[in-house]
Amino acid sequence: MIVKLWLLLLLLFLSFLGKAQDIAKRKGADSLTETKTSATSISEVVIQSTSRKIKLNDGNLVMAVSGNKDFKTSTHLLDVLRKTAGVTIDQEGGIFIGGRISPAIFINGKVTVMSNQELQAYLLSLSPEMVESIEVNTNPSSKYDAEFKGIIDIRLKKNTNLGWKGNYNGNLYINKFNYRENALNLSYNTEKVTYTIQMGLNDGISSYRYSALQRLANTNVMRTNTNQKDIGSVYSIQAGADFRLNAKNRLSLNLRSNFRKNDRIRTGSLFTTNKSETDVIFNTESLNPIDYSQNNLGMTTDYSFQNKGFKLTFLGNYLAVKNKQKDEFINREQPSSELLSYWKSDLFNEIEIYTGQVDASQKMGNADIEAGFKYSYSLTNNNIRYDTLSTNNQFVFDPSRSNIFSYREKIMAGYIAYRQKFGKLQINAGIRAENTQSISDAVTADSIVSRNYLEWLPSFSASYSFNKSNELSFSYSRRITRPVFSQLNPFRFYFSPLNYWIGNPYLLPSFTSQIKATYRYKNWITSFSIGKEKDVMTRYPIYHPETNVLEYLGTNLPYRNFAVLETSFPVKITKWWNITGQFTGYYNDEFRPYLDEVFALDIYNYEIRLNQVFTLPKGYTVNLFANYESKTGNSLYIIKPRYSIDLSFQKSWLDNKLNTKLGYNNIFDSNDQSLEFRHKQIMDNRLRHWWDSSRFFFSLSYVFGGSKYQAQEILRTEEENRAR
Repeated sequence: MIVKLWLLLLLLFLSFLGKAQDIAKRKGADSLTETKTSATSISEVVIQSTSRKIKLNDGNLVMAVSGNKDFKTSTHLLDVLRKTAGVTIDQEGGIFIGGRISPAIFINGKVTVMSNQELQAYLLSLSPEMVESIEVNTNPSSKYDAEFKGIIDIRLKKNTNLGWKGNYNGNLYINKFNYRENALNLSYNTEKVTYTIQMGLNDGISSYRYSALQRLANTNVMRTNTNQKDIGSVYSIQAGADFRLNAKNRLSLNLRSNFRKNDRIRTGSLFTTNKSETDVIFNTESLNPIDYSQNNLGMTTDYSFQNKGFKLTFLGNYLAVKNKQKDEFINREQPSSELLSYWKSDLFNEIEIYTGQVDASQKMGNADIEAGFKYSYSLTNNNIRYDTLSTNNQFVFDPSRSNIFSYREKIMAGYIAYRQKFGKLQINAGIRAENTQSISDAVTADSIVSRNYLEWLPSFSASYSFNKSNELSFSYSRRITRPVFSQLNPFRFYFSPLNYWIGNPYLLPSFTSQIKATYRYKNWITSFSIGKEKDVMTRYPIYHPETNVLEYLGTNLPYRNFAVLETSFPVKITKWWNITGQFTGYYNDEFRPYLDEVFALDIYNYEIRLNQVFTLPKGYTVNLFANYESKTGNSLYIIKPRYSIDLSFQKSWLDNKLNTKLGYNNIFDSNDQSLEFRHKQIMDNRLRHWWDSSRFFFSLSYVFGGSKYQAQEILRTEEENRAR
């Protein structure tokens, strides 16, 4: 049924576009001649290569953004990334490459210095017209921090004219509720200094639903339903100055702050029946109001010196993040509304990160030698207090759920890298050493975990350009993934009164060795990666039949083997119809001990994307984007297939200064995530997550002022990637 609807929609567009093309043909002899040479007859389709908008850089995909028809209807940079080959954006704005890798985000070759929420707000503030290109690196070299298993480098358009320029970008999303995004970017450029300021305000309402079915140990059947309404606002401001001291020296400063406030209301129910589902065992409803806030403060200093073939850079960062959250959990029996339990929680979380790094490079003919050193220190403190309503209607301290946790980490790293070109062959080799010292202190549990380890992380790559149309590359690297702070902190995060997950302070870092090969023929790019990850960090469910509690705990798996095959193929059907197809196949083999058994399954899955762009007369652009994910999962859970279809329109006005877009995302509301536990003899558990991503949108961006736009470079370290 869905396929038929999709085909009907496509045929309607083709019919409309064919009529529009006939009108365009009658406008004059020149346009008629041009149309004939472009072979636009649908009855005799001639597949033509598109203009070059894709290239390889050391085996990494580089995609042009500004002026790219594939992204003309995209509202912001997250939307651009969602349509970029090899990149996946989940329902909550998380960015992934290679299936499950969370990449570092670079701006103009430098890592960004933001918390996850702040980074997301920044990417939402960038319209496609402000971005020159995107580079996707799925196998970084030893030059980069060992935790960067993937990198997305966003190159912003350069500022070349004197004077000032501004850009406003606003987006409105409407479904049952509505959400608004507003961003104002200003820059003023003199001969010696570029000043920038960026302000953002996002606010509105979003919703989320969670449901679960669980057959309990006593053969009863329990259904869990949770509905969340989130009223949120995000305020952000950044100010920076880039000083061109002279031809050899450059200094930049950046200050920023981000404030987030969310009022969430969760309502839930637990409905339990006997095995035949004829008799009700118990029926409860819960109310969970949440008051959450986050304040960020960041500072960055970047200095560079360049003289002939020598370059020296220094980068210093400071980041402070404060999180506060107050919850109430009120559970009542239905239909009597009798109070069963009532508890409150008060969470305070504070993170501070200091980093400094120095890099130096020297060019010698066709060779480059580069070396660098980095030091980072991070401190996190978490304090969560629970109080429970007693039988005499007084709230008393609950030590079984309360928790005080602190984590300190120091990393010292150094690397040396060598690059040389031999005609059409380019070789890169490097090695990195990282020493990590960490102490986690679970004060409430009286548990201290101290670690001190040194790791050597080599990398190698080679690329050969046969001609302008053919290129082959090969790379190898060894990387490390340290657990994020939330994975280590042993506090409870509740989905429902009987369902929560807990962090594990004993988690070990994981290590990944990967080999990747990439081949490009014109605009067609195919890559294949294979590797092994040891001490894989994951969560697993534990069911307690005496209380009916289902909790998710963190652990390290011995290993997993994986492989990824990706191919993207842009094709020009006619002058007014362009298609970009993407196919990604995944293989995953986990060795997972669980309870008293070992589960090791070979999991194969794939993802298909089809991005169709129709260019209409008078400057209108129509985009039809479809995405399908096959059945996937891991050794314990099956994740069912899902898909989404988006339709959008774009038109520029006032000599391209005003850009308007409207459309509908996830037309059939078909992108929810459903999971099912594989091994029914252990537990019958089925979950479903739904987000309100099916919505209408309207976007407006306006450029004003006299100079070309350049956003201030923003920097982020790997430690800040884990401050979430």
